Amino acid sequence: MISTQRRIGSGFGAHSSTHDVLAGIDLSDTTALVTGGYSGLGLETTRALVAAGAHVIVPARRVDPARAALGDLPGTRVHALDLADQESIRVFADGLLATGRPLDLIICNAGVMAWPKTLVGPGWEAHFAINHLGHFALVNRLLPALTPGRARVVSVASSGHFLSDIRWADPHFRDGYDRWVAYGQSKTANALFARHLDELGAGRGVHAFALHPGSILTPLQRHIPREEQLAQGWITPSGAPAAGFKTPAQGAATTVWAATSALLDGHGGAYLQDCDIAEPATGDDMLMGGVKPWAADPQRAARLWRMSAGLTGVDAFG
Repeated sequence: MISTQRRIGSGFGAHSSTHDVLAGIDLSDTTALVTGGYSGLGLETTRALVAAGAHVIVPARRVDPARAALGDLPGTRVHALDLADQESIRVFADGLLATGRPLDLIICNAGVMAWPKTLVGPGWEAHFAINHLGHFALVNRLLPALTPGRARVVSVASSGHFLSDIRWADPHFRDGYDRWVAYGQSKTANALFARHLDELGAGRGVHAFALHPGSILTPLQRHIPREEQLAQGWITPSGAPAAGFKTPAQGAATTVWAATSALLDGHGGAYLQDCDIAEPATGDDMLMGGVKPWAADPQRAARLWRMSAGLTGVDAFG
């Protein structure tokens, strides 16, 4: 069901933490997959799900650092996966399907931000390839493992989607490059992916949501110089997060709320923010957030799905 973008009064907000939104929830019969689940918000998400009893599969491009980051965290398992490499995605998905283990949650959390121009695979722009096309192929390949009637796919987008609609004629920046526009396009793609996946998957009892986690300082910003972070108002001169920035536990709260809240039943495809459904954006202030029309449009979502299926050669619903 395609949701309207209106708050539902969840009882949570920008300052809610993962502990708050998972209080009283038992995930002991739940298997989740969290891409990038060993760093930044992904690690916070993994910890929260494990604390609620879930078993968490963590695909990682860098397996040894991932295992070191997770340490002896119970209920986690790391597997090799490079979202920039479609063959790596196929091998990972085939291996997971061969185990016969059902999946209840897929959290598409991994991503890159503001990279210098980088082409991967057959010449795809890296933000679009990793943040969107990699997750598109992964979820489509893993669809047979998703538990009918209860599975959710959560796509971690961003208010960065304010920066760009899908560049339909030139998604890979053959003609010029802007690292922020590239990031913005990929975040719009994350939102549209969830919207159309929910429409296609609803008949199988698979639902999807996209979300803006808020402003949080994590390793995602590693390619952004300190001087630029100061100029953007993200940090203070001492290097501390600026006012209005969330802690990692607050930043991951909307992700785990999207994955578990019964309040979202009947609101599939919605774009979320601050542990509630986001309102339509009324301006261009990304700190205020909301969702722009181009990131919530069902026609654009269907068009992007067709484009993505054509590029990756994968479509579980085709």
